Formats: sequence, C-alpha cells, structure tokens
Amino acid sequence: MLDVLTLDQLRVFVTVADSGSFRSGAARLSRVQSAISHAIANLEAELGVTLFDRSGHRPTLTPEGQALLANAREILLRVDAMRARARDLGEGVELELSLTVDALFPISAVGAALTEMRVTYPSVSIRLAVEPLGGPIRALIEKRSALAIVVGEDFRDPRIELQAISSIEQVAVVSPVHPLGLRSKSDDLGLPDLADHLQIVLADPTPLSEGRSFGILSPQTCRVSSQDTKRAMILAGLGWGRLPLWLVERDLRKGHLVRVAAMALGRNSQVSAEAFIAHRLDQPLGPAAHAFRTALAQYIAFPPNDSCAPSNES
Repeated sequence: MLDVLTLDQLRVFVTVADSGSFRSGAARLSRVQSAISHAIANLEAELGVTLFDRSGHRPTLTPEGQALLANAREILLRVDAMRARARDLGEGVELELSLTVDALFPISAVGAALTEMRVTYPSVSIRLAVEPLGGPIRALIEKRSALAIVVGEDFRDPRIELQAISSIEQVAVVSPVHPLGLRSKSDDLGLPDLADHLQIVLADPTPLSEGRSFGILSPQTCRVSSQDTKRAMILAGLGWGRLPLWLVERDLRKGHLVRVAAMALGRNSQVSAEAFIAHRLDQPLGPAAHAFRTALAQYIAFPPNDSCAPSNES
C-alpha cells in the first residue's frame, strides 16, 4: 500500500543518499539518528524494496534504491515548485511574464535579465516575442504583453509609459563585393548613389507604420521579416541596409561587411536611437516584471566585458 507514503520519508531518503550515512542525514535534518533509521525502514516497508545495503561500514544504495532515488528527487522538486508558486500567488506574483522585444535590441541582454529575474521568481513562466518596428507597442496596445522594449520614438501612444534605458547604434553596411562596398572609403556617396542600389529593410508586421517610411532611401527595396534575414541578405551582396552595431561588430572586424561611405547616413555611417522599456499605464507591473526591469537596467549599466549589451550613453 503506497497511500501512506509521505513526503517526509522521501526527503529523508534523498538526504541520507546525498549525505552518505544515517548519522550525517540526521545532522542535516536536525533529528536523532534513530528517527532517520525508522523513517527509512518505514519507507522500505511501504515500497516493498530495500533501499540501502547496511552490511558495510556505511549504508550504500541498492540497485533498487538507485533507481527510485531519481523518482524521489522529482517528486520533491515538483512539490517544492508547487509550494513556491502558491507562495508567489499569495504575494501577487505573476503566473507569466509576457515580453515583446524590438528586433534592434540585443536579445542577450534580455536573456541575462530574465535569468536574474528567475532567481527570485522561479515559478514565473515566460512568454517572449521579438518583433520589428511597431510590433512591441502593438503588443502592449492589444494586451498581448505586459512589458515591451521599444527602440526609437516613432510609435508613441498615450496609453503607454516609456522609460529610457539605453541607446542602440545602427550602422549602414554592405558586402565588400557589392558595388557600394567597392567604392573607395574616401568617397562620399550621395543619396542618388544609394538610390541606385537595392536597400534591405525590415517589414512592419503591424499597421502602425502604414503610409510612413523609416529610413528608406532607395526606390528599390527588399523587405524582410527579421534582422537575421536582413543581415544574411546583406552578407550575400544582395543590397545594403542599416543593422544594429551589436549584431555586425564581428562582421565589420573580419571584413565580411563594410560601412557604406555616405555622410548622409550619419557620421561614420552610424546613427543612434533611444531604447525604452514600456508598459501600459492601466496595467501596473507585478513583482516579476519589476525584477526584470531592474535586472535589465543593471545589466546595461554594468555589462560583462564580452557582452553585446547596448550602450547606456546617448
């Protein structure tokens, strides 16, 4: 009969297995050794198998004990997770943190902040989307996300509160084998030069940019749905376009891409845009969302040396 199997017996079993002896297990659990021995004996009786071989100086797990130890660990882990979630629910912690990130923002920084958030709130599930242009703001308007990271100020909405967190550098790049890449660095290409070549641009999945043009300088365009696709097309020599510096720094160092030599595209072919963390005014943030926002600000302010965190300088 397994009906009287208790969580306490399982916890004693795992503790003894981890500590290597009944005496050490008793010390870890602050109990007398006889109570530990009794709990293990009762568990063995309930399961109908011997968990420990007691013939030697120290008890060792039997093959049956080895096999059942994994099950015991899994049961205790699930119970502890349930208790943590119940505690969090009692404190108003979100069941899920939904987040939509601008495609220009480095996802590695988001991952680091989410990892830090889950240290405190391990029971919170995460729903993460990466969308270009109006996608993050639209996700907030439609209440698909509690938080969004927005780059640029093209999609303001009175229902959305924005908090500046960093700046994102974008650089106009092209393949070195492309006609624009073959032009001398001393050349200052004009807008007519750029208009003669295909420009790779991100397509907006929302209607927010309808009738508006964001940095499109050529009548010839190739519209793509992601930054990775845009980068791949530029690397292939199909055309030129702007990409976030964090994404192409290595390509520029290795010579796989070069900057477009046009002052019209910014000094050193580079422009800066502000990045914001955003949420709806009518939906207060929960503890996990606050923890994520704090962790992201910390990561940006003190990034690891080898990180791709955005600059916090305008």
